[in-house]
Amino acid sequence: MDSFFVHETSIVDHNVEIGEGTRIWYFCHIQEGAKIGKSCSLGQNVNISNNVIVGNGVKIQNNVSVYEGVELEDYVFCGPSMVFTNDLSPRARWPKGCSKYKKTLVKHDATLGANCIIICGNVIGEYSLIAAGAVVTKDVPAYALMVGIPAKQMGWVCKCGKILNDKYICLGCGSEYIIDNGILMPK
Repeated sequence: MDSFFVHETSIVDHNVEIGEGTRIWYFCHIQEGAKIGKSCSLGQNVNISNNVIVGNGVKIQNNVSVYEGVELEDYVFCGPSMVFTNDLSPRARWPKGCSKYKKTLVKHDATLGANCIIICGNVIGEYSLIAAGAVVTKDVPAYALMVGIPAKQMGWVCKCGKILNDKYICLGCGSEYIIDNGILMPK
């Protein structure tokens, strides 16, 4: 008996790894070579492309495609209908093939809001929060709050996801942070 759940409307190709406790819902497609960690949740109509790596505890909401070249570390949250890209200059007439895809790394515990767009070739820092509808065009620092088109840093967030005040204190859980050489870190 499998230690994970795949809804009967979903397709899982050969040579796929799915971790214990993972739940894959309606109309998903997990393509060859994909590796999905333990205790993940994939909502309706999620596509995991060839050779994609998804860490443990990742939540991917409805209508998200994780394209080849994207890696999601542990506990990443992908909001509904958010978008990844993997080619900066796509052409239907002259496809480049997967060896030319730009890599995107989403570090652990990052949150990617609904309908945001992550342009390929960037690193999204741990515990960062990308606002709904934002368009990320460059690397994102750890704990950064990114908003707008193109996304700009508008503040910092706590590990718990709450926005920090101007003294770098979380009013949600009470955690305190400091900035050292432009990098936010727990106090």
